[in-house]
Amino acid sequence: MSNESKVKNAMPSQDAKVRARNFNEVALGYTAETAIDEATRCLNCPHKPCVEGCPVGIDIPAFIKCVAEGDFDEAYSELTKYTSLPAVCGRVCPQESQCEKYCVRLEDGDPVGIGRLERFVADYKMQKDLDAVQQGYLPETGDVPDKNGHKVAIIGSGPAGVTAAGELARKGYDVTIFEALHKAGGVLVYGIPEFRLPKAIVQKEIDSLGNYGVELKTNMVIGRVLTIDELFEAGYEAVFVGSGAGLPKFMNIPGESLNGVFSANEFLTRVNLMGAWRDDAKTPVMHGKKVAVVGGGNVAMDAARSALRLGADEVTIVYRRSMKELPARVEEVEHAEEEGVKFNLLVSPIEVLGDENGNVTGMTCIRYELGEPDESGRRRPVAVKGSEFTMDIDCMIMSIGTSPNPLIKHTTPGLDTESWGGIIAEEPSGKTTKNGVYAGGDAVTGAATVILAMGAGKDAANAIHEYVMSK
Repeated sequence: MSNESKVKNAMPSQDAKVRARNFNEVALGYTAETAIDEATRCLNCPHKPCVEGCPVGIDIPAFIKCVAEGDFDEAYSELTKYTSLPAVCGRVCPQESQCEKYCVRLEDGDPVGIGRLERFVADYKMQKDLDAVQQGYLPETGDVPDKNGHKVAIIGSGPAGVTAAGELARKGYDVTIFEALHKAGGVLVYGIPEFRLPKAIVQKEIDSLGNYGVELKTNMVIGRVLTIDELFEAGYEAVFVGSGAGLPKFMNIPGESLNGVFSANEFLTRVNLMGAWRDDAKTPVMHGKKVAVVGGGNVAMDAARSALRLGADEVTIVYRRSMKELPARVEEVEHAEEEGVKFNLLVSPIEVLGDENGNVTGMTCIRYELGEPDESGRRRPVAVKGSEFTMDIDCMIMSIGTSPNPLIKHTTPGLDTESWGGIIAEEPSGKTTKNGVYAGGDAVTGAATVILAMGAGKDAANAIHEYVMSK
């Protein structure tokens, strides 16, 4: 049973057995009555400790007070002073380790459901706009700022890029987003499954940028179609790089080239962006029956739960540490368990096995025990000699991390990167070693959370504004 079910105003959700075989959103959302009831639990602390845990600095007590009073429009107005993606944040942010971690309500029970309330407010506004359109009215939009005569280019339409674009557009900049894929949204579209974050929600959030005059250009691979230097030549006074971290890592063990071995990045992109779960998918993906997902983060949970929904009989998370060290959100682990995903812990593959046709048939693994903590603070896994065993599988999904694509680095003189590929950028400004170029999100940190990328985009937008105005 999920811990969430014990929370006073728990989020209703689909039954685990039903949702494990469909891609519909798991969580069903608050009603207005439940949202108001939950909002009244907020003590409206004058020192606002919850705000400390929010990477984009939302005035959380202010928007929750509006919800408690039933003024959902004003609550939305308060939210969008700080975030361009409230419906996204309310769904995928790790609130338990950020804003809700500092809620004083934790002293006597559960924190206020800040994420659930944010989702409710954003969904309320979206539904209100949809109703207005259906009745022949234009939905309400915020005031469009006067243009200040300056142009900024944004590379990537993921959470960092979208946030930077929104912040700069509100300051009056002409902003153009250059997206490499055919659809905007970055990891929100290709990485996070429909059952956690419906793509229509992402599209609506991105469409709202058009209200501020943001231009979006898709199928624009910066470094191939145009370089950063050519963007400056085209009149852009600053460039923000929010291109994410889409280059998958592998273990370099024998058999990784066999048919049926995927990176989680490719697997999820085929499922989420290309609709591989549909029977008529033009870019299909293997529907494995016995699937092993190597890794323990949120992406691993997404891949495992997606494999179940594609019809797998058995899906197993293979992770070299224990459940205590698992980096995925508690909620995602609980949902995976409820849906039938198995966990084979303190285990790691050392070889992928195949048949004469080059198809995966199994993998040889070795067991581990935990030793002393490493630099991450987690206990270091130590292989147990002679503990090798074989798992029967027909599909293996590697989810052990990603790094930034080197294309921008290789085509941008003066832009320095770390040895592992991350762009070197000052904190919190995002200023890089190349004049006028700023960067943030996974392109700098490697794979991290949506909200941290948004925070980086917001900080960089403020730094870009200071830079352009100082000129």
